[in-house]
Amino acid sequence: MKFKTQQTLSEIANILGCDYVGKPDFPVLGMNEIHVVRPGDIVFVDHPKYYDKALTSAATVILINKKVECPEGKALLISEDPFSDFNKLTKHFNPFDPARAVIADSASIGTHTIIQPNVFIGNNVEIGDDCIIHSNVAIYDNTKIGNNVIIHAGTVLGADAFYYKNRPEKFDKLQSGGNVVIHDDVEIGALCTIDKGVTASTTIGEGTKLDNQVHVGHDTIIGKRCLIASQVGIAGCVQIEDFVTIWGQVGITSGVTIGQKAIISAQSGVSKSLTGHKSYFGTPADEFRKKYKELASIRLIPDIIDKLDKIK
Repeated sequence: MKFKTQQTLSEIANILGCDYVGKPDFPVLGMNEIHVVRPGDIVFVDHPKYYDKALTSAATVILINKKVECPEGKALLISEDPFSDFNKLTKHFNPFDPARAVIADSASIGTHTIIQPNVFIGNNVEIGDDCIIHSNVAIYDNTKIGNNVIIHAGTVLGADAFYYKNRPEKFDKLQSGGNVVIHDDVEIGALCTIDKGVTASTTIGEGTKLDNQVHVGHDTIIGKRCLIASQVGIAGCVQIEDFVTIWGQVGITSGVTIGQKAIISAQSGVSKSLTGHKSYFGTPADEFRKKYKELASIRLIPDIIDKLDKIK
């Protein structure tokens, strides 16, 4: 998430009421999660296990809960609770703006686009030309939709990320300041849910088709011309490359990559990254031939046990 205007380190520290290490006029351009940070961004870290990852990331401002040696060319914000302070920054720079109309005045809708009854379109939404948005679709603030996109009834674009910190007294929610981006020629089935990014964009690539009841988690990026069948659940921060096919009821864990032209069969469970140009099935998902050999071996177990019993 980029700020509308460049900030300084001292200005951010004043918002948070915290100390800092670095020049007061050190430039701050935005804030992002660790997996999407760029120079000029703030990233937060609140556990020693991840200090090095944050300090050596592309981020140039680290919101951290301990004063450590500051890498050259970077700055630190010293916070007692980086998670809460990161939320404070999200609320400050991207506050929630309640809807004042079913279709916001700030929304932009292209030519020949059809909006069916009972569609909600939030603030600063952009919808391209020749789209069809069917009844009861909810499109949250800042969503970007390309040309020739079809979205079927009951789908929700831009709900908050499912991201919580487990504190002793409660689950503490990480505020979502990102959005959803839908490229040209995408079709999204009925009752799908695509969550916004925490600080960046959840993205559906050009020509991709989603069946009914597909869930896409925060900050996931789906490539071009993918086919995703009904009841697939994709967690946050997943990378799905171009021309991937995912059949029904597949579950994909967070942070993995599915390579180009991979095919994943129905009811598979993906727990690790999968290379492209191969077919997979099972839980955990693995290559077809390997999985079939495993199943064939399992079928032999009763006979082997029976033979062992006879030997005894």
